[in-house]
Amino acid sequence: MEEAREIRRREADWDFINKLPPKLKYALIFYIETGDIYVASRIANMKVEEFDELRRKAKIPTV
Repeated sequence: MEEAREIRRREADWDFINKLPPKLKYALIFYIETGDIYVASRIANMKVEEFDELRRKAKIPTV
């Protein structure tokens, strides 16, 4: 679990993430820290598929 979190943190595009509105930024950070795409998508008020597209744009890998 910790190793997966470290990989997500390292690979993420932090410049992209930090430029997002707070709700989306915090949702992506939640995903990076937990790997829970369902809850992260709810924080962002998005469908899981929409959030997954945002995750890809932020270059956060699925681990």
